[in-house]
Amino acid sequence: MSGHGFHVHGPHDHEVEHAAHGSDGFSSKIAVTTAVLATIGALFGYQAGDTQNNAALYKNNSAIKKTEASNQWNYYQAKSNKQNLAELAMTLPAVDVEKYKTEVERYKKEKGDIKTDAEKLEAASLDWDRKSEEQMHQHHRWAQAMTAEQIAISLAAITLLTRKKWLEYISYGVAGVGIVLGIAAWLHF
Repeated sequence: MSGHGFHVHGPHDHEVEHAAHGSDGFSSKIAVTTAVLATIGALFGYQAGDTQNNAALYKNNSAIKKTEASNQWNYYQAKSNKQNLAELAMTLPAVDVEKYKTEVERYKKEKGDIKTDAEKLEAASLDWDRKSEEQMHQHHRWAQAMTAEQIAISLAAITLLTRKKWLEYISYGVAGVGIVLGIAAWLHF
């Protein structure tokens, strides 16, 4: 799903285009308002698609880091197994205990480095997850803003057809709500 809006031509489109060419002030005002709202809605739609794509990218980055962390933990476990075998070998009769003691210490140090790397990768995964969630929240705000502008455009078209002044004010109110939602999206609220 790309997140981009689409436009279906309806009966009101002809009326809006006709009004733009006429001398009727009311119709011209509504036609200009419709064009402005369509532009604002298109910008909101673009932002909605962009933030949705970012959220998916960040979620993918999180999964990659989580996989890398899992690989490090598997490597850590392999080193633990080797350390355990070296510790077991030290208890066997007639073995070079110092050799195995050195191996045990080496495995302990390697495990510490691996653990540090795994924990950093887990933290990076959580950070990408958080960024993805923030982008999805912002995406929803942009989508809400775009939807409000689309509703306002429809109300403006109905206003043009019915010539009802009260409907014009409702259209402006819904457009205002859309703009407020767009500002909230822009400010990451």
